[in-house]
Order: sequence, then C-alpha cells, then structure tokens
Amino acid sequence: MEWRDEGVILSARRHGEDALILEALTAAHGRHAGIVRGGASRKMAPLLQPGADVSLEWRARLGEHLGAFRAEPLRSRAGALMADGDALAAMAAVAALLTAFLPEREPCPALHAATVSLLDSLGVAPDWPEAYVAWEIMLLSELGWPLDLSACAVTGAREDLTHVSPKSGRAVSREAAEPWGGRLLPLPGFLGGADRGANGGANGDGLAEGLALSGFFLERWVGAGALPAPRGRLAERLARRA
Repeated sequence: MEWRDEGVILSARRHGEDALILEALTAAHGRHAGIVRGGASRKMAPLLQPGADVSLEWRARLGEHLGAFRAEPLRSRAGALMADGDALAAMAAVAALLTAFLPEREPCPALHAATVSLLDSLGVAPDWPEAYVAWEIMLLSELGWPLDLSACAVTGAREDLTHVSPKSGRAVSREAAEPWGGRLLPLPGFLGGADRGANGGANGDGLAEGLALSGFFLERWVGAGALPAPRGRLAERLARRA
C-alpha cells in the first residue's frame, strides 16, 4: 500500500542508529506516522523538525503497519520562530494537542488547512494569539465537541452574548447570565461576545478569557482532566503577554 500527501511534522523521535519515527498531520490521511530511513542523519535531522512542511510518500505491506515515509522537506518554521518564544511555544502546543487528542489516520482537510494557516501566522500576524484560541475551538469541533457560540442557550437571542455555559458549551446572553453569577465562563469579544461593561469582566482580558474558555472544554471533554504540558506553558506565556 502507498500514498502521497503533504503534511506538517508533529514529532520526530530517533529510532535505531539513523532513522526517525515521524508523525505528521496530513489533509487526506490525518495524523499519520512512519519510519524515515536516514532521517536522523546530520543532513536530514535539522530539516525534519516539528512545524516543518514536508512532502510525504508512505509505503507499507499492509495498511495497519507502521510503514515507511519518504520525506522531502518543503519549508521549515522553527528557525524563523527562534527569536519569538511565544510563537515557538504556540507551535509546540499545536503539535502536542494534535498528538495527544487527534485520532490516527482519519482525514481532516479543514483542520489541516486551519493548522497550516495558524502556523503561518505565528510571529507574523499581530492577532495570532486570538487565532490560536479560535484554532483550539475548531479542534474541539473536529473532535466531536463543538461549542455553540451563535445564540443564547436560554432565550435564543443572537446579540449581547457575554458568557458560555460550562455544562453545555453554549452561549448565554447578558440578561440570562445575571442569575448565575460567577458560575458561567466569560465569552470574549473576538469570539463573538459583547462588551460586558459594568456587569462583569474587562474586555482587555479577552485573550486570557479565550484561553480559559477553550482550555476548560479541552480539559473537561477531551483531555480527561489534563492537557499536554506545552499547552500549559503557552497559556502562562500569553497571560504575561496580555
């Protein structure tokens, strides 16, 4: 069996003397692993780093086998981000979340495209931290746990949405949120939330609120109470940045 595709490297770990076990996110074949013969050589190892785009050819006798990759580097990202610790931490968090939670070998063209777009924005677009939060919310949806931030879960209103229910993952309007006090999660403006003003919360804290929102549901619904360490380190860095 064989296929060809392009992917983003999620991890590369040494196997034997000169090989690597490469794991990549591809559009048509999802999260997929394979052995790269000679991948640990001085010539190839620096090019096969997490975050890099590669052209992949996978071959195996049977579909359930690990198989072997023939990998051709297309573009590296790690080197360009070395001077930006926050962006580098975001790339590590993306790789860690996908490795930990995304099922193997399931096509995910939309998630692959969104991941490439996010990685391209790191350290370049001023609003990449907000784009990262939106990517986490998309990841939740791809994993079968979508948030519904389009209308109030109580009244059906589509305006003046200020919070999210921690039970249902649905938005709640300002009026409907009042009786629940601090038991709801704030919905920041860049995710469609309204300015809460005097009724609680400062919009300047939007990034921290967004990270708390997506992190809460990733941890509760997907991560069984824990998230990968790189994601925690990113949240700490972006909290200081905010």
